[in-house]
Amino acid sequence: MSARPVERPGGGEDAAAATAPAEDASVPGPRPAAPAPAGALGGAGPAPGATDGPADPDEPAAAPMGPVANAAVALVVMALGGAGIAGSWSLGVGTPAEPSAGTWPLLISAAITVLGAALLPQLRSTRDTEVFSAASWRVVAALATMVAFVAVVGVIGFEIPSALLALVWLRFLGGESWRLSAIASVAIVAAFYVVFVGLLAVPIPHLF
Repeated sequence: MSARPVERPGGGEDAAAATAPAEDASVPGPRPAAPAPAGALGGAGPAPGATDGPADPDEPAAAPMGPVANAAVALVVMALGGAGIAGSWSLGVGTPAEPSAGTWPLLISAAITVLGAALLPQLRSTRDTEVFSAASWRVVAALATMVAFVAVVGVIGFEIPSALLALVWLRFLGGESWRLSAIASVAIVAAFYVVFVGLLAVPIPHLF
């Protein structure tokens, strides 16, 4: 009669636990999903290249022009106004009851002169002036064309100078097409002629 091994209570469970491979505590669990890049579909971040603030926060802001430059600007404005007053006076000022060719140019030139003089007391308090840049040359070109317009309008009339002035401003300063600039220039001159010469009978120099 053969002897049978005595089974201990719970021995089977102990044996199974001993033979089962132990869990490796160093195996990492599932990694969290990486956040979506900014500007991606469904993301809440800004689009690539978009910034909330300046591109380089360490770059200093452009300094204001200063009192000397502000004084130069005011004097230039006053000089333009004075030149306009002289040109208007040469055309004839007239009276309020009977305005002449230089009446309205005189009023506008006087207003420009007053505005230029109003800039002088604010030379040191003005801090919102812009730095002279390439875009500022458009303003210089516009003023130069206005001076040329005033110089020739009393000699050859307002039709041709007005058409050329509108063409230059629309095409070269405004960036409009040649077709639109040409049509608008002719239309502007025609409208001015109808209103000021035909309807109001303003004595301005004109060819027709």
